[in-house]
Amino acid sequence: MRIGVFGALGKMGATVCEAVQAAPDLELAGAVDPAHAGEQIEPGIIVGADPADWRRSGVEVAIDFTDASAASVNLAWCAENGVHAVSGTTGLSADTIAELRRRFNVPGAPNAVIAPNFAITAVLLVRLAELVAPHLEGVEVIELHHDQKRDSPSGTAIETANRIAAARTAAGAGPFSPDPTEQERLPGARGARGAGGIAIHAVRLPGLVAHEEVIFGALGQSLTLRQDSYDRRSFMPGVLLAARRVAATPGLTYGLEPLLGL
Repeated sequence: MRIGVFGALGKMGATVCEAVQAAPDLELAGAVDPAHAGEQIEPGIIVGADPADWRRSGVEVAIDFTDASAASVNLAWCAENGVHAVSGTTGLSADTIAELRRRFNVPGAPNAVIAPNFAITAVLLVRLAELVAPHLEGVEVIELHHDQKRDSPSGTAIETANRIAAARTAAGAGPFSPDPTEQERLPGARGARGAGGIAIHAVRLPGLVAHEEVIFGALGQSLTLRQDSYDRRSFMPGVLLAARRVAATPGLTYGLEPLLGL
């Protein structure tokens, strides 16, 4: 399978290129990164400023780790040019995802997988949080990332709150108890509010990569679920899984769960 990478010399993009090159069933066939156009990744692979030559090189699947504004353009290009797409770019708005879903869901269009997190342990954390949600009385989400991350809270944290709130609704458990805080001595001390009023806290520090805690509480007890990605390579099994499966997964798929049977 011939793979093209958007953002090829960024931190995540370079890791994707290495993973593709190491996989015996995948071939790195194209690379785009406007900030590094003209640089060589390997013999025959010169980084381009745009994907115009990917048709000549036979790219079948494009993997995108850029930023929200670039990703929306990159994924639209894929939809219009018959290239399947896999994206882990965060910060995509609901409106952008809805527009991309429309583009990829028309007859004859290629397919796409967009996931807020490609770490399989993170996907499992969210699924476990869904199972716990109807049974306990309160929850808060803490996400921790490196100090260069451009958006907050993370897409995974927002999705976690969405799924917890939906799980409680589906189970007939109702909303969690309201926050009793009457005065924030510093604005934002109680975090942002996600679906169902769930508090989400974002931490940004050097030395971190990507981490999330979901803390549930009930009378006299608590349950903490935590996921840690210590290295960007932790995302690669999920990225390569999506690259291998996207051609057989019609339309736009959001999240890894369908590919993992969850």
